[in-house]
Amino acid sequence: MRGEDARNGSLFSYVDLEARVPRAHPLRVIRRIADAVLAGMSGRFAAAYAPIGRPSIAPEKLLRAMLLQALYTLRSERQLVERIDFDLLFRWFVGLGIDDAVWDASTFAKNRDRFLEMDAASELLADVVNHPDVRRQMSRDHFSVDGTLIDAWASMKSFRPKDHPGDHENGPGRNAERDFRGEKRSNETHVSATDPDARLYKKADGQPSRLCFVGTALMENRNGLVVDGRLTRASGVSESLSAVDLADQHIPQGGTLAGDKGFDTADFVAELRDRRIAPHVAQNAYDTGKAKRRSNIDGRTTRHAGYAASQKIRKRIEEIFGWLKTVACWRKSRFRGLERTAYGFHIALAAYNLARMPKLLVAEGG
Repeated sequence: MRGEDARNGSLFSYVDLEARVPRAHPLRVIRRIADAVLAGMSGRFAAAYAPIGRPSIAPEKLLRAMLLQALYTLRSERQLVERIDFDLLFRWFVGLGIDDAVWDASTFAKNRDRFLEMDAASELLADVVNHPDVRRQMSRDHFSVDGTLIDAWASMKSFRPKDHPGDHENGPGRNAERDFRGEKRSNETHVSATDPDARLYKKADGQPSRLCFVGTALMENRNGLVVDGRLTRASGVSESLSAVDLADQHIPQGGTLAGDKGFDTADFVAELRDRRIAPHVAQNAYDTGKAKRRSNIDGRTTRHAGYAASQKIRKRIEEIFGWLKTVACWRKSRFRGLERTAYGFHIALAAYNLARMPKLLVAEGG
């Protein structure tokens, strides 16, 4: 018998959100880990908020919501709040009841400064990495590093001379025409009026220069999970400096660090060897007849079987950057300034690790 296409409503509704989420849903694993991590940050949250006054939106709920934003490809916080309002799965994950009111999107902006002051995003990533279920999936000795460009939230039209920032405007309105013909622009003479922390940069010849930051990630080589990350101003040495800093923080003596040809420099290789870390960097050597370059990686490194294994595995770090730029919407920053962009970058890295955990735990039998 065919059912009627009618809208049925009732005066009372009894909806158990816990029962609506399937037991095998991936978000159950993610929420279990996220809840444990946020519980460990409770002391930091208590110190960041005033002991008296009107209660705020719980910071744990805001951070869970930001993880959902990365996991479900939501470009803006307004879209996120709208989704939480009507999606039962989102309400369950964040910790809202079926009848609870959803906060305004401006709540994220009002709490962002507090999160920046307590470095909540970096601590969230570190605690996710140190969670027992995540930590046992990771290698303790073998790592890879690479960097990617994160476009700044700034137009090329905002890149103006430091001494005469108002010049070269042609036409009324905020989006006036700009004529760049014949104008030599560099970071020494120009600065973005929209985001002064952004730098004009390109990674290779033949690519267009753009206002951006450099995001560097350290990956462990067992399952390709993120160990840590750095977001810095763009320059030719940003990736190498960040890689050395990450090595100091996470790689023990006797460990290995793989990288692409961009890391095959005398200074970087020497820095790793001084730290008793094997530089499993791709060799950048060539002889074109007109130019010749000798690699800084020699037989001391390449003769080991581990070097060849690192060269295969290191390319998986591109999967991290691909996920960040497509799923997490981090091809371009949503914020202005180095500090705020780094905040969003670290939350996206934490979300990547959490997204990987359901399948890894199933494969493990957990």
